Amino acid sequence: MRPRLLALVCVSASLVSGCGVLPGSDGDRHTVTVWLMKDSASQEFLDRFTEDFEREHTDIALDFKIQEWTGIGPKVTAALEEETADGPDVIEVGNTQVPQYVDGGRLVDLTLESVRDWGSKDWLPGLSEPGQLRSHQYGIPWYAANRVVIYRKDLFEQAGITDPPKTRDDWLTATEKLNADGNQGIYLAGQDWYTLAGFIWDEGGDLATEAGGTWEGTLDAPEALRGMEFYGQLQELGKGPVDSDEQKPPLTDVFAEEQVAQIIAVPGSAQAILDKNPELEDQLGYFPVPGESADTPGAVFTGGSDLIIPKHTDNNEGAIAVVEALAGAKWNTDLARTMNYVPNKAKLATAVAGEEGVAAMAAGAAQGRATPTTPEWAKVEADNPIKAYMTKVLTGGDPEEEARKASELITEALSLS
Repeated sequence: MRPRLLALVCVSASLVSGCGVLPGSDGDRHTVTVWLMKDSASQEFLDRFTEDFEREHTDIALDFKIQEWTGIGPKVTAALEEETADGPDVIEVGNTQVPQYVDGGRLVDLTLESVRDWGSKDWLPGLSEPGQLRSHQYGIPWYAANRVVIYRKDLFEQAGITDPPKTRDDWLTATEKLNADGNQGIYLAGQDWYTLAGFIWDEGGDLATEAGGTWEGTLDAPEALRGMEFYGQLQELGKGPVDSDEQKPPLTDVFAEEQVAQIIAVPGSAQAILDKNPELEDQLGYFPVPGESADTPGAVFTGGSDLIIPKHTDNNEGAIAVVEALAGAKWNTDLARTMNYVPNKAKLATAVAGEEGVAAMAAGAAQGRATPTTPEWAKVEADNPIKAYMTKVLTGGDPEEEARKASELITEALSLS
């Protein structure tokens, strides 16, 4: 179920072995079909993994089928509901998508393997928590990616800032210092709600909470209001529009074309910046989003992927073996180095320590979180009241009143079934 990787692997495997009986094997190999998302892993990685896995598992042949992210939700849902001979045995899904697939008993419960064999206590919370339902683990963390601060080293030097800030207070001070001589200290759009979520989590708040099976929006809680207050303080130190998000216009374009000292984005965004302005090649630096204290980075929204197994797979043991290998330390660190991802455990972060941007991302990932683990959260994002709330506050609206209204809309969306 690993889209992009599988397609080429199966082709090469079929030329050698017919994707069935392999020369030198003791008998027929059972095919495990893996759906992977496009660009999640390189073909070189898939080739290495397939050769090693099939050598160790002489009864299994891997068939990777690469999928497009666009329209993947309905396709996965159909695959989970329709038992077909060529259906997937393992599927890569976005970490925050797992809750929508858990309902109805459509996934294999991997709690036992997670606790007993796979070291689940060490997984990044932003990957593992969305894969759970009532303390049962269905989604197995594969890789993570999250926002960091990308900054201009030359503008920091001009401002006399020798070291990136490590606390929120120092970050505000540095950003105000950078916001001079025609430069923007930071470009932060008014509706970048993923970044806001991190500040809310840092304060001990959340976007929504669940009690007794009922979800309620909590933007009006004191902790969440403090997170929004900090967001406003940071956002006003630049010229980011208050009525749009980070994609309108793309923040990487603004960073490349204007004198902007900082943006909050995934490290991979650097390539888009350099495509627009190659002269910044040696000027880009990275540091984790600062937290309230210097010894702990700030909380960040964790994106990435989990691996799931459909309940109706006809090769349960083979599927589990594939998940175990892909998510295990050997191949998880190989993938992280190959694709510049964050491994699924904080203690594996040394695998990417040599890459400045990825190292900053890994440090932040240890404090990573995900959106509320309910299938209904997609309804919140469909007509996102958090964005409208942020704009209203940044244009002078009463924070408590606007937060209360937005929280009511979140509660309403989460109560729909």
